[in-house]
Amino acid sequence: MKIAARDGITEGLVAVLSCVEPCHSFRVGPNRERRLLELRLGPMKCLHYYFYVLDPQLGLTYLRLQTWAPFTIHIGLNGREWLARQMAAEGIAFEQRDNCFVDLADPPRAQALMDKQLRTNWTRLLNGWLARFHPAHATLFGAEPLNYYWSAEETEWATDIMFRSPEALARLYPRWVRHAITTFSSSDVLRFLGQSPKVRCYKTAEITTTLKVRPEGVCVKHSRNRNQLKMYDKQGSNLRAEATFNNPRELKVLRPKANDPKKRKCWQRLRKGVADLHRRAKLSQQSNERYLEALAAVDESASLAEVVRPLCQRTRWKGRTVRGLQPLKADDSRLLAAISRGEFLISGFRNADLRPLLFGDAKVSSDEARRQSSKATRMIRMLRAHGLIRKIQKTHRYVLTTKAATAIGGLTAAQNATIEALTKLAA
Repeated sequence: MKIAARDGITEGLVAVLSCVEPCHSFRVGPNRERRLLELRLGPMKCLHYYFYVLDPQLGLTYLRLQTWAPFTIHIGLNGREWLARQMAAEGIAFEQRDNCFVDLADPPRAQALMDKQLRTNWTRLLNGWLARFHPAHATLFGAEPLNYYWSAEETEWATDIMFRSPEALARLYPRWVRHAITTFSSSDVLRFLGQSPKVRCYKTAEITTTLKVRPEGVCVKHSRNRNQLKMYDKQGSNLRAEATFNNPRELKVLRPKANDPKKRKCWQRLRKGVADLHRRAKLSQQSNERYLEALAAVDESASLAEVVRPLCQRTRWKGRTVRGLQPLKADDSRLLAAISRGEFLISGFRNADLRPLLFGDAKVSSDEARRQSSKATRMIRMLRAHGLIRKIQKTHRYVLTTKAATAIGGLTAAQNATIEALTKLAA
C-alpha cells in the first residue's frame, strides 16, 4: 500500500516482485533398473513472481506464480477488503482499520453483502486472474490444455463482535483470556473445531494452546494438526474469533461419491477444492459460534451463588417433586462433569453414554445394569427439571442449555481457583 500511495495508484497493478523459493517441480533423472530417463516430481527451488494488484472488486490482492512446471499459482485475497468495496458501492458508511471494521452504519446490510461473497463463481473468477497474469498458459500445452484445479490451501474465517467502547472490551477480555487458557480442555478444542474426541485418530492428537501479544491485539490460539482457532481483541474494540483450516480432510461434507452412478449422497471427507468452499465456510462459522458461546458463560453479571442457588432447591417437573443438586457432592459433581464433556456438546448424550462415566465401565449383571440405567434416568429427569439439559427432538439424546453452560462454567472456574485467588476477587 505504501508503493501504491507513493505512485498514486488507485486501481490495477501495483508492483511485481521476484524471488527464488522452494517448490515442487519436475526434473529428468536416470532409472537404472529400466535404463531410461524419466520425469520426476519432487522438491526443488525455482523463480517465483508476486503480482500485487488493487482490484476494483477484491481490493488489495496478490498472485504468486511459479515459473517452472506445473506453474502452481497461489492467489491471496481478503474478504474484508472485498467487503469495503461492496459497502462503498452501496453507500454504506464505515470506518476500517487494517482488516477490521470498527464502525458500521448498517451492520445487517454489511453482513448481507459478506454473505453474498459465498455465492461467487470461484472457477470463473480465478480463471480470469489466470488469463490476466499467466497468458502463456493457454499456449503452453498445445491442443491439449491443462486446466487448473482451484483449491483453498488455507482459509481464515473470522467473526467479529463490535463493542460500544474499548473500555467495555478491556473490562471483559482478560477474563476470557484466563478462561480460555485455564478452563478449555483438549476435548473442548476438538469440539470447537467440529471433531469428536471419541474418534480414534483424534485421541492421540497433539493440541496446543498459546498466548501471544501481537500488534493487532492479545491472541489466544488453539492448534491441532494445522487447524487453528484464535481469539483477538482487534483494534481495542472488536472481539474476533477466527477459525483457520489448513487440513479440511478432518471435516465432513454430504455429497455423492465420484464413482457412484446413482449419485447417492453420503458423508465424505471435505476437499480443498473450491467446490466444497461453501461447506468449509459453514463449518468455520459453527466453530466460531461454539467458541464464542463457551466464552459467553464467563460474562455473567450475577454472582455464582445467585446462579447456583436455584439449582440446589427442590422443584417440580411434570407433577413430580425433584430434588435439588448438590454440586460439591461427589455424585453430582461427577454428573455435571460428565454432561459437559466435549464429545457430548455437539451431538448430545444418551443414558447409555452416562452410565460408564458415572458407575464405571466394568461388566455387571443384568439386574445391576437395569439399576444403573434407572438411576441414570432419574438423574436425567433431575437435570431436565432444573433446565440444565434439553432433549433433541425425535431422538433419545440430550444437550446442555445456556443456563447449564453458565452454571457449570462458573463452578469449574471456582473449583480450579485457589483460595488465595478467590479471596482477592471477593475483596
